[in-house]
Formats: sequence, structure tokens, C-alpha cells
Amino acid sequence: MRHHTVTDSPYGPLTLVADAEGALCGLYMTDQRHRPAHDTFGPRDDSLRVFGETREQLAAYFAGETRRFTVRLGLHGTPFQRRVWDQLTEIPYGQTRSYGRLALALALGTPGASRAVGLANGRNPVGIIVPCHRVVGSDGSLTGYGGGLDRKRRLLAFERGSERAEEGVLF
Repeated sequence: MRHHTVTDSPYGPLTLVADAEGALCGLYMTDQRHRPAHDTFGPRDDSLRVFGETREQLAAYFAGETRRFTVRLGLHGTPFQRRVWDQLTEIPYGQTRSYGRLALALALGTPGASRAVGLANGRNPVGIIVPCHRVVGSDGSLTGYGGGLDRKRRLLAFERGSERAEEGVLF
């Protein structure tokens, strides 16, 4: 049984989803690509511990007080997707990596590996916390982001210190 809640952020409402074990298994933005149907989120329950911890950590992140999340995750995906998502957590705050560089880090030397990494990246169920926004094209260009390119641009600018979430510039 899953449960969900909704929390505010400088990027608009975020829907948080917890799995039966009490781990965070979803963080979805409004109008996010690959957002599951609302009825899969389970009933609303604002009191779950993981939701309180996630809210606190997100608030600290948006205030510039933390750069890494420690909330317990319950990521549900294919083994390959999970390998990619693990790699995403290794990208340092304020930095980016290309899809090709991630493919090399995963020891994927096959043609199309960058595309496979991109597809797995796009299915990341806990954006921001698993920082898929830090992945860019080989030339440094901003490419797809489930939350939209404007949010991706603003998240990257925020992490580089050129925008401040608490000033509301990110809307």
C-alpha cells in the first residue's frame, strides 16, 4: 500500500509518495512527464515520518543549507534503471555530467548506451533528490527533463549560486 502527500516548493507543488515499507518512492512535479496516474499514489497521509524527513531535507536544500539528501529511498525500477539512478547520486552538487560520461561510468561501451542512460534518467521517480537535472548533452546543452527544461535550467542555476530559491526567483 502506498501513501502520498503534497508539499510546496519553489518549483510548485511536489507530490511525495511512500511505499509500504515507509520509504520515499516518488517525488513528482506538476505536469511532469512520466508521472504515474494519481490513483497509484494511494491515500493521502500527511503524517508519515518519511514525508516529514523529506520536507525538512527539501527545505534545507532550497535554503542552501544542504547539498545531499539522506531520506530513505525505495526506488522501484529495472536493474539497469537502478544502476543509472545510483550513478546520478554521485554527481556532485552544482556540477553536471553528460549522458555519455554516465554510460562510461557504467562501463557501457555499446552503441546507443547514452540513449539508454537518457531513457533511464527520464524515468527517475524521485527528481531533485536523485539529481537527474544534473545530466546534460555531450556539448553541455540542456536536454530533456521530466519536470521541464525551465525547471532544469533553474535547478542548475540555483545549485551554481546564480539564483536563490528563497527569493522566489525560481518561478
